[in-house]
Amino acid sequence: MTRKLPADFSIPTAHVSIPAHVVYREFAAETVILNLETGRYHGLNATGGGMLELLDRCDSVAEALTAFAGRYGKEPVEVEEDLRAFCTRLHERGLIDVTLNGSR
Repeated sequence: MTRKLPADFSIPTAHVSIPAHVVYREFAAETVILNLETGRYHGLNATGGGMLELLDRCDSVAEALTAFAGRYGKEPVEVEEDLRAFCTRLHERGLIDVTLNGSR
């Protein structure tokens, strides 16, 4: 089964959670994610690891977007598409769950 999100899903109404079958660990230069259901490892560079950490810690994708943009001295609109694409790719691999329309 392919997991798909709408390409233009609404960041202000989205929430991300890490499924119970996914674990990740941050290292100095990368973050490693393990999907326990598939046994597959996935690597993220430091920027991707920072995005994942914020998505996991923040109450909404919008909050993570604001924090991530501020971390790099950018406006949220400058990094919104990157974050949307990042969420889409991780969701398709079963590494995050994305709930839309504010429902959890």
